Amino acid sequence: MPRNVGLISLLVVCGLWSMPKAAHAQALIPHTVQLDPAKLEKQGLSLAQEAAQLGQFQQYELALPRARLASQLAPGNDKVWFLLGGLQLQTKNYDGAIAALNKARTINPKNADVFFALGSANFQQQKYPAAIEHYQAGLKLKPNNPEGLFDLGNAYYMVGRLPDAIAQYNKAVSLDQKFWPAINNIGLINYEQGKVEEAIKQWQTAVSLDKQAAEPLLALAVALYSKGDRQRALSLGEAALRIDQRYGNLDFLKENLWGDRLLSDTKKFLELPRIQAALEQRENMPARQQVPQ
Repeated sequence: MPRNVGLISLLVVCGLWSMPKAAHAQALIPHTVQLDPAKLEKQGLSLAQEAAQLGQFQQYELALPRARLASQLAPGNDKVWFLLGGLQLQTKNYDGAIAALNKARTINPKNADVFFALGSANFQQQKYPAAIEHYQAGLKLKPNNPEGLFDLGNAYYMVGRLPDAIAQYNKAVSLDQKFWPAINNIGLINYEQGKVEEAIKQWQTAVSLDKQAAEPLLALAVALYSKGDRQRALSLGEAALRIDQRYGNLDFLKENLWGDRLLSDTKKFLELPRIQAALEQRENMPARQQVPQ
């Protein structure tokens, strides 16, 4: 795509002006428009800011055209390309996201966030070795990034490198002691390895850090139920589904890296009458009451 369609059109018009003109004494001589690159870039950055704000509200259909135009008006700004790549990643346009992010990387090879985003693009396409390479590259530039360590841990998890995954999760928690997703995922690995007590401790810690975290709450409920602590498990399960009903969907849980053993036990747990009743009650609630508090 031309970097600036308006500029191309203007040049075409200017070219026509150089052609022999008919003899009309009253013919006006048009003036060429001088484009100010600095002003164009400023406009591009303003559009990028608008796109970022719209993206925060998940209004991607409005954000993407602004981000694309911003990348044309400010083609040398890596942050604009990073924004465009991030928005395309959110809309699952992986090829477009990778192209934009690679452009950002070419402009600024020291931007760790670009490598993390490239890792995410590959991870979502299940290209885990490529994701690992990008996460590692990002962590070389920003080694104390808990989110990057967590993402690398997830990629290791998906290729079966479980000790490496746990090591990355622990590093993330050492940098941010309230980073419960990493603690939660250590529990996921523990459970698949048959270390139920260790998994329970991890999920209890995660819940203590964020009482509105539905995922470790439901995992804890399933683990307790499998051990025979049924009344407490049912209460915790109901609470988890009140917070976020998506965790009552096995496909959603699988997307969140729940393993086969935990999924099997969760399937049985979700079929229990009290849990079914909790799911149905949640489905019948007015939409405005379903927003987690």
